[in-house]
Amino acid sequence: MRRALIPWLVCLLLFAACSADSGLPEGGSAPAGNDSNGEGGEPDNEAPTTTTTPTIQLIGRVLNTVGVPIAGATVSISGTTTRTAPDGFFSVSAPGAGVVTAEKAGWVSGELAWDGSSHLVEIALEPITVRALRVSANAAGDPDHFQRLLDLADETAVNALVFDTKTEGGIVLYDTSVELAHEMGAVNATYDPVALIAEAKAHGLYTITRIVSFDDAIKGANYPEHAIAGRWIDPRITEAWAYNLDLAAEACQLGFDEIQLDYVRFPSGQAVKISGQLDMSQEERVGAVAAYLAAARALLHPLGCSVSADIFAIVVSADNDQGIGQTPEDLSSQLDALSPMIYPSHYSNGWLGFPDPNEHPYDVTADAIDDTLERIEPSTVVRPWLQSFWWTPAQIRRSIQAAEDRGVGWMLWNIVSDYSRESLPTDAELEGG
Repeated sequence: MRRALIPWLVCLLLFAACSADSGLPEGGSAPAGNDSNGEGGEPDNEAPTTTTTPTIQLIGRVLNTVGVPIAGATVSISGTTTRTAPDGFFSVSAPGAGVVTAEKAGWVSGELAWDGSSHLVEIALEPITVRALRVSANAAGDPDHFQRLLDLADETAVNALVFDTKTEGGIVLYDTSVELAHEMGAVNATYDPVALIAEAKAHGLYTITRIVSFDDAIKGANYPEHAIAGRWIDPRITEAWAYNLDLAAEACQLGFDEIQLDYVRFPSGQAVKISGQLDMSQEERVGAVAAYLAAARALLHPLGCSVSADIFAIVVSADNDQGIGQTPEDLSSQLDALSPMIYPSHYSNGWLGFPDPNEHPYDVTADAIDDTLERIEPSTVVRPWLQSFWWTPAQIRRSIQAAEDRGVGWMLWNIVSDYSRESLPTDAELEGG
């Protein structure tokens, strides 16, 4: 009986159908190449086979509406996902025809019905026109204040919020997992970003976080070898980038749609006298800042976040970097969005022939945006910071109108997030022109 079971066990292990008496000699095996069923050595046509579902290679490209490639977009079909390369191309295996979707933070999602053919497919995406309010630390930490901002967004054309996670001087406003921030005493946990992001998303809002980069008194005090002048970190020191980039990556993983890098420059004011930056070439200054932004883009695009940066408005209208390492051409090539800070109250008297530029919100705003549009990379969105202080609601609306007339978004800056309902247009008003 024991001998009769042995052939059955052998056959089961080989996944073959055998009879109780296989006819194999004890300790022997079937002749090579003969799939015996124990009945005359004929092939067993019912033996199980392994099959592989065939796939088709889909090759395509994601572009913006003027044909410029979009890097870092997520492309999906039939449950398979990939990301676009710097030239906008992607390749993915699919079981057959289906709907291809392309998504990227800061862009309206696009889709295309693919018929399964081998020709190159292209999907065009449109940028989201961001109309945002800045959320200061005090507003983020005050539930009533934050609710007022959400209410303003519900009632107006505002569709985005810009939070601070690292501020001027180096304070980190949430309980970060980046240990260096705690070691340096930089953390002042003011709000829970995950909770506020969820609230903003519930209101359909795009979320941006602002990370101040090289104005960092705390880092400068703890790492004086990274400082170029007092509180200012030297943008040329690549080792000094890691801290900001770690915070940026964490912010992306917390759920922010976009990381906005501020103070991406060499110092201005009195610090220039000791920084030595004016002894550098413009190429060295601009190259250092552009390389930092390129590193941020390479890190954050695969994580699904868009990358933007703020620059002085004066540099878009000047023929040099003003000694701070910012030119719109070089910086915009590394970014999804570039934001000149257009605050007419900061312009010198006589700008554009106006004795007081602050009294001409439309003209000054329009001139700076026009200059930016002429010099920015076509793949990069222009989204200015606009002044929301020292003006009447009517003046704020005039500045907003200059941006709207040029088809670009805008963000309103107020140091304590104090915005009046009268200063904000509604969707209906913008649609009506």
